[in-house]
Formats: sequence, structure tokens, C-alpha cells
Amino acid sequence: MSISIEELVNQVGNLPPLPQAAQKALELIRDPKSNMSSISDVLAKDQVLTSLILRMANSVYYGLTYPVSTVQQASVVLGQKTIQSIILAASVAPYLERPIPGYGLDRGELWRHSIGIAAGARFIAEPFGRDVAETAYHAGLLCDIGKLAFEFLLRKENLNSANWRSLSFEDLENKYFGISHADLGAEIAKRWRMSDPIINSIKYHHAPKLAGDDVLIASSVHIADAAVMMMGIGIGLDGLQYKLDDFAVDIVKFDKDKMDNLVSRITDYVGEAEVFIGLKR
Repeated sequence: MSISIEELVNQVGNLPPLPQAAQKALELIRDPKSNMSSISDVLAKDQVLTSLILRMANSVYYGLTYPVSTVQQASVVLGQKTIQSIILAASVAPYLERPIPGYGLDRGELWRHSIGIAAGARFIAEPFGRDVAETAYHAGLLCDIGKLAFEFLLRKENLNSANWRSLSFEDLENKYFGISHADLGAEIAKRWRMSDPIINSIKYHHAPKLAGDDVLIASSVHIADAAVMMMGIGIGLDGLQYKLDDFAVDIVKFDKDKMDNLVSRITDYVGEAEVFIGLKR
């Protein structure tokens, strides 16, 4: 069957807007006239975000030489892009940690998959600058958000395992619904007022050469996605049907020798993120 993105979003109706404090903080971050003080004031009013930012700022991952005790200090030390990454990670966790039975994913698997892609995309894009790396993180975190809308329909269609053995997630979605989770995810990111590079990279993370000016970020997300699939994180019914695009590898100057280091860094970050976000009970 064929179904429009608008119908999908309206039919599912289970993708609420980002929390108010997160929305306001992200809006301020996008505003070139705003400053870290105003952003910090908004974040400080949300206990959950404040706690998370402080815990992550003081984690081994960020390697600060001295501990920070206020969200204002953390914001100054970490910078806007990193604060934006933390806000997004915290905000989408409640959605992504849910079981996704339509894709054969247990509770927390889509979250681990997404945070692994985000971390991997950031690591891959680091040589191209901090801003590019953080944008790659955002795109990686949200690249599979469209699965949340699709999974209800996949369950409703009662697709059997034979379909999954012969088709990838993307091929199955296109066959039954006429669009993929990448298309739907891009639309959700647009409604959440993400930047164009994030939207384009989500849309083309399975076909990075089509991403135009954003091929670097889309390629970083694509390779990170492949790495996380190889690690067996959140593969669900799709199995390992994911082909690494040579174009993406060339664009980011990635090679197989770097894969072991990438896998190690993703593993460490996913472990830390699970603790910070609260998936480990």
C-alpha cells in the first residue's frame, strides 16, 4: 500500500513535541543573537536537563580538567553545539527506548542503536571540525526516528519473517508504504525545526551521495550506522542486511583500519550514555 508522510504522522499521533525547556533552549541555540547566559537560564529551570548536563560534563568522555557544578559553567566549558547534543539525547530518549515490536526490537535497543550511530558519526566527522562533528551527532541520533511511526503499521500488516530475511528495513518500508523511515524521519526533524544539514543527512543516510552539500555528514552517519549494525546493536528482524557505501568511505577518508577504533569508541560511549540517560536500572 502507499501512504503519505502526512497521513503517517497524523495516523500514528504518538510523536509529541520536544519538552518545552528543550525546545526553548534549542531555539536560543539556533538564534545567533542569543548568548550562553540566556541558554543556561532556560536549562537551569529544568531539573532533569540540568542534572544530565552536569553528569555528562563531568564524565570521563569530555575530559574536563576540573569539575563543574552549575549548568552555566558546563555551558561555557562545553559550548553550544555540545550542549545541543546533550539536550537532544535526553529529549528523544523516552521515545527511542520504547520496545519497537514491528521491527523486532526490545526495549532500549533502538536507543542504543541511535546513540551508537550518533557517537560514531561524531567520531568519523571530528577531523572536519567540531561544528561538523556535532551536526553529524545530531543527524545520527535522529536518523531512525521514523521507525517509531512505521512500527505500528508493520505490526498491523503482520509481516512474516520471510519478508525480513529477503528485504532490508528500507526495502520493506518502500515496498509496503511507498516511503522509507529515512523520509519520514526527515519530516519529523523538519517539524522539530532541526537544521537543513540534519534533515538532509537523515533523509539520505542510506544513500549519502544524494545529500548534496551535506554528503560529508550523511556519509559519517551512514558509516556509523554500518558499524553499529556490525556490532549487533539494534539490528532486530533486519539482520545484517546493510551494505557499506564506498562513496561514503571515500568522502570521509575512512578506511577499514579505523573500524576497530570506531567500534571501541562507540562501545564506550553507549555504555556511558545508558547510565546517564537512565536505561541501566
